[in-house]
Amino acid sequence: MKTYLIEENVKYEGWQLSPHWIYKNYKMQGDAIVAFIGECEVKLTEMVDIEDVINNEPIYSKSMLSFISEQFNIGLVEGVLRQRLLICTIKEALEKRGYKITRNGDDLFFDGKKLTVSIATKSATSVLIHTGINIDSAGAPVKASGLKSELGISDIDEFAKEVMTKYAEEIDDIILASTKVRGV
Repeated sequence: MKTYLIEENVKYEGWQLSPHWIYKNYKMQGDAIVAFIGECEVKLTEMVDIEDVINNEPIYSKSMLSFISEQFNIGLVEGVLRQRLLICTIKEALEKRGYKITRNGDDLFFDGKKLTVSIATKSATSVLIHTGINIDSAGAPVKASGLKSELGISDIDEFAKEVMTKYAEEIDDIILASTKVRGV
């Protein structure tokens, strides 16, 4: 799996969670994960999570670290499992830094406040995953915590690279592990 840290700020609005967005914009063909920092504002018209639409819960963050991954040749259930693996990778990276993080499904919490948003969906050609971690929790529509505002993490780029590298290694290792066993 390829990884790339996008250096310019990108406002995540939901439409970026589309087939080949990574390939078209960053020339990374195949399974990939990218990370970027920017405002996050997903209006109900761009929401993939139907439960959030029904509950009238748009997403907003003044500053968010976003990960978008596109992965091919897998089904939606495997995509959701890979989404949960990304969430667990983020949780491990934060716990390694000494923070007590709790997970409920695909959501992470710090001090009882929501730290992340995440969704996995299926396109005609791939599974797409977006996971966002608040950097600054001010202005969020729910009780939220942020990497900088509450946790005090200052090197967001380094954190993003670490998460992407660990996640990509884990996915690659899972695929490799599947090739070393004989069928029974």
